[in-house]
Amino acid sequence: MARDLSPKWKRCRREKYSLFDDDKWKKRPTLPGQHGVSTSRPSSYAIRFREKQKLKRIYGLLERQFKRFFKIAGESEGNTGTRLLQLLELRLDNLVYRLGLAPTRSAARQLVNHGHITVNGKKVSIPSYIGKVGDEIYLKTQSQKKEFTKILAEGSKKTKVPAWLSRLAGGGRIKMEPSREMIDKGINEGYVVEYYSR
Repeated sequence: MARDLSPKWKRCRREKYSLFDDDKWKKRPTLPGQHGVSTSRPSSYAIRFREKQKLKRIYGLLERQFKRFFKIAGESEGNTGTRLLQLLELRLDNLVYRLGLAPTRSAARQLVNHGHITVNGKKVSIPSYIGKVGDEIYLKTQSQKKEFTKILAEGSKKTKVPAWLSRLAGGGRIKMEPSREMIDKGINEGYVVEYYSR
């Protein structure tokens, strides 16, 4: 499967945003590359494109996956931008990360891919699985005994569980769908909708 293997700090510098909950990139806040210092004002297209790229990179998706989520959001009722953010937050790899079972989204994605996560007692190994209200997400009992899960748990202790989730021993539950106020304020989903509506 294709993945973005470019340096994380360069991705953060390109988007001028902490994509990985790490502010170390701010030591060098210019854009990456030889011509990092830009004096020209970005066009309206560039602003919308960068916002779309930022959102894609936060959740670790490729263009095709992101377009699929946008299409689902567009076909559902309500505000397309808010629904897109809700769908991205309800992805299984993001839920595992938000519940503090993994220190990063990429580590959470790997846990899911390798079959260490159960949803309502059944193994689910698809990171793009969309959770529903009431779903219970746990590390498999055999996986909880392994050394690597203890290391992951140590690394993710600083993770603050959002209000729309409840943490339980070895996992957690989706209490409700997240409202716009509960999702990252640094994202302008309106620009993403405008980008795809051109």
